[in-house]
Amino acid sequence: MNYSHWEHDSYFNSVDLTIIGGGIVGLNAAIAARKAQPALKVIVIEKGVVLMGASLRNAGFACFGSPSELIDDLKSRTEEQVFQLVEKRWKGLLALRSLIGDKAMEYEGLGGYELFDSENAFAESREAIAGFNKKVSSITGEKETYKVTDDKITKFGFRGFLHMIENCSEGQLNTGKMIQTLVRKAAEEGVILINGVEVKSFNEETDGVLINTSWQNFKTKHVLFTTNAYTSELLKDVVVKPARAQVLITKPIEGLKLKGAFHYDKGYYYFRNVGQRVLFGGGRNLDFEGETTTNLETTDKIQQALEKMLSEKIIPGHSYEIERRWSGIMGLGDGDKSPVIKSLSKRTHCAVRLGGMGVAIGTLVGQEAAAMVLNQL
Repeated sequence: MNYSHWEHDSYFNSVDLTIIGGGIVGLNAAIAARKAQPALKVIVIEKGVVLMGASLRNAGFACFGSPSELIDDLKSRTEEQVFQLVEKRWKGLLALRSLIGDKAMEYEGLGGYELFDSENAFAESREAIAGFNKKVSSITGEKETYKVTDDKITKFGFRGFLHMIENCSEGQLNTGKMIQTLVRKAAEEGVILINGVEVKSFNEETDGVLINTSWQNFKTKHVLFTTNAYTSELLKDVVVKPARAQVLITKPIEGLKLKGAFHYDKGYYYFRNVGQRVLFGGGRNLDFEGETTTNLETTDKIQQALEKMLSEKIIPGHSYEIERRWSGIMGLGDGDKSPVIKSLSKRTHCAVRLGGMGVAIGTLVGQEAAAMVLNQL
């Protein structure tokens, strides 16, 4: 099929920057690029009709680090590296809230919580709180970001948990409205958005990069990959490990007490309220091998484990119905949680590996990636 004159002239002629991946990072990169240089022709190509990865399939947690996660990170990384990443997440959340607005994405600062059913695991985190508060205070501006709030366990209606640590600076948001607003802002900036088209391959040439897609082929001066978990399908030299995260959400539950975003078992389980519903995800640790995939199916093994914990520990005594089940695909490093933002060649660049923290760091990663590419235009 050949281009019409209008398609070629309006869309694919003299493209300055093509961004592959229309999620949080890709949209933010496109917005930032057009804001900096309004004359640029910027295209965002997304293979899904909406989004395929984690950006529209995440739990909507506005979080930056639970105590047990930070303790675990400190075992393999320096204190400076760990808290630099915490700061990046915090600043990323502020940038996201500034760009979109809390009302538009239904941001709620209801706090984040980590639950414990082991005295030993809790003791380690409790002992670390004072040091963590001291390090994080310069980031969040709070003297006591983390504190023990065991009294809220009963208030939220939980059963079987012994202790709880609250992070007063965390919150939650509506993922769908966040993405809708980013899409609208990108369009307002003049970004060309193309959905339902898959990039098959690319070839860098002296005057640009030839993009081969499932629809048409075209040339662009620069290409930025923001494909996160799907990166290895196109970039063989960038290590990003896919990690499926399975989720369920209930129908509204009368008398639901829990409010906020909760982590349990080093973050392998996470849940929150969505109004009077409970959104619950995780269980990847039950089958690491099986969940290292880009397949968006759900499995009985993990879904049954989620339902068992939901009924026994999270909303015991409540009757409920599951409204929907789904999965999203995170992009992880091999023990490294830092994103990869780099130029792979003169005209090919990437901003990938969000480490399951795309909501927190996606805005900053996109903005940094845009600045990196613009410096080479």
